[in-house]
Amino acid sequence: MVKKCVYCKSEIDEKSLIDVCKRCGIAVWGEKMFNAILNNMEAAKDEGIYDQGSISTKSFKLSDKFTNL
Repeated sequence: MVKKCVYCKSEIDEKSLIDVCKRCGIAVWGEKMFNAILNNMEAAKDEGIYDQGSISTKSFKLSDKFTNL
């Protein structure tokens, strides 16, 4: 599965921690904030707390969430 930037749809590295390319990330948040986001995501990955809600790699059916009610 190829990852794509959520803004411009250009391909991004499969190992990218965020679903935004560098060009769009800087355009949206500015260079300083974008770098801070990347640094914080790297730190979370190193601590093992990164993958707590990724929407790009996990899929589910909403109906599956309500089958046990």
